[in-house]
Amino acid sequence: MMSKPIVASNVEYRDGATVLEGYLAKPASAARAPIVLIVHDWNGIDAYEEGRARQIAELGYIGFAIDIYGKGVRPKDPQACAAEAQKYYRDHGLLMGRLNAALRRAGEIPEADRSRMAIMGYCFGGMVALEAARAGNDLEAAISFHGSLATQHPAQKGRTKARILVLHGGADPLVPKSDVEALKKEMANAGVPLRFVEYPGALHAFTVPGPEPRPGAAAGYNAAADKASWRELESFLRESFR
Repeated sequence: MMSKPIVASNVEYRDGATVLEGYLAKPASAARAPIVLIVHDWNGIDAYEEGRARQIAELGYIGFAIDIYGKGVRPKDPQACAAEAQKYYRDHGLLMGRLNAALRRAGEIPEADRSRMAIMGYCFGGMVALEAARAGNDLEAAISFHGSLATQHPAQKGRTKARILVLHGGADPLVPKSDVEALKKEMANAGVPLRFVEYPGALHAFTVPGPEPRPGAAAGYNAAADKASWRELESFLRESFR
């Protein structure tokens, strides 16, 4: 699909009294289009998610990078990132509240075709994308890039509507093999279509550009896996939005 001219801007919305700040990128044309929510990794929205939102818009969809943490909450070091992310791993109600606020805001975008919605996310955001699908939201697709797979709220037969795509690093030491097998069993038991793609040798966070990972590293960029996983995403979205 050829890239198209886009327009982009920051977007404020609320979860109760909490102000959230997302990033919206959409084709410059006024035509209605499917919308893809993009969930940040553990450090909150930054230029990375904004860039992914623009890439989605260039495909002809609306890209909405949503904010789970709150406006201005952007942890700066691994310890702060872990502490912030753990709030949402521990408190499912809080996580669902932030997600529902984003879904409501997405439904208010005039150009958005609310009947064709997907969600995707990276690392922490991959977990959020899967939890959104498990919760039974009206989604055509949910896509996890090197995300956490374990859950306390598994998919239920007849409830989970989204098709699932999981893009996983074959050498990711942060996601146990047992979690991979549990996810596959969970989705099979729930009758949920799952496409699971594993990239041999790829570590955690394999889509995030950076220096060549050192021996023994848990995370690091893998250019081949990054490009291949984006191609998988493009194909999956085309199929999901037919």
